[in-house]
Amino acid sequence: MSVDAIHDIPLGSIHDIPPGEGRAFAVGGETVAVFRLRDGSVRATSAVCPHRGGPIADGQIDLKQIVCPLHLYAWDLTTGCSLSGQPDISVFSVRVDGDRLYLALPGGAN
Repeated sequence: MSVDAIHDIPLGSIHDIPPGEGRAFAVGGETVAVFRLRDGSVRATSAVCPHRGGPIADGQIDLKQIVCPLHLYAWDLTTGCSLSGQPDISVFSVRVDGDRLYLALPGGAN
């Protein structure tokens, strides 16, 4: 098996995340924030703000960015690039199959 193999990690039901909100999930030794956008799409980023460890999953979102609830720093939801001069955050591939959420991680971390 290739080290670059992607493994889907089941997270739960899409219905566990109300539209326009995020939830944090512990996955492979990391905490990942998964967001259900109002257009029906989903995004996943690191759940910890690099500034002071703020809970990114509790931040405000729109279709393009997440804003940390502690100090209002912002990141692009698709790229993880900072929009406010802070370090970038990681982004992850997440998908919905039926009503189930799956996070794609390289190497099968879980």
